Amino acid sequence: MTLSFFDQFLSPTAFGIPLIALALLLPWTLFPTPTNRWTNNRLLTLQSQFINRFTQQLLLPLNMGGHKWALMFASLMVFLITINMLGLLPYTFTPTTQLSVNMVLAVPLWLATVIIGMRNNPTAALGHLLPEGTPNALIPILIIIETVSLFIRPLALGVRLTANLTAGHLLIQLIATAAFVLLPLMPTVAILTSTLLFLLTLLEVAVAMIQAYVFVLLLSLYLQENV
Repeated sequence: MTLSFFDQFLSPTAFGIPLIALALLLPWTLFPTPTNRWTNNRLLTLQSQFINRFTQQLLLPLNMGGHKWALMFASLMVFLITINMLGLLPYTFTPTTQLSVNMVLAVPLWLATVIIGMRNNPTAALGHLLPEGTPNALIPILIIIETVSLFIRPLALGVRLTANLTAGHLLIQLIATAAFVLLPLMPTVAILTSTLLFLLTLLEVAVAMIQAYVFVLLLSLYLQENV
């Protein structure tokens, strides 16, 4: 019984073929595409307003060099939100509960920010490893600590997204199982548990959106240090 709670995190397969690639590509077909008309419909207008507001807030602290990342950040944000939200539907699979998927997204983007900093301004990029005014005796230790913290950043990005989504899915399944078991035995308690399940589902919807935003926001902060 305990192991079955984690079956939802297994990559789906059909005829022995992993379907995780399909789960990653399918959400792109759900986005409305622009039309050649002078006025768009409500869905396209709402999508455009959301992307514009998000991009403005995200790129506000960046200089003009960082604005080149606007398209990538906006696309990544919409992609993560869509995957996380679809994963809350019954009988679906959430690719972002897999640490490998999140690391594939985090490591190249983090590495790109580091490479840009080392190429454009290596002195400032290396200066982050040693705070100003550090005593001479602490210089070797602080350089090691800052270097380790630098390389931990992509791992923290992937683990944060994976842990939050995995914990939420497990809580939903545990409470749903409890409500189903208690329904014939204690209907009143089962109703209260179902109410808690509904509130938790609303919370998970918010978490799915917030974690996607935090993922992209941290990447923009890493870029801000190197641009």
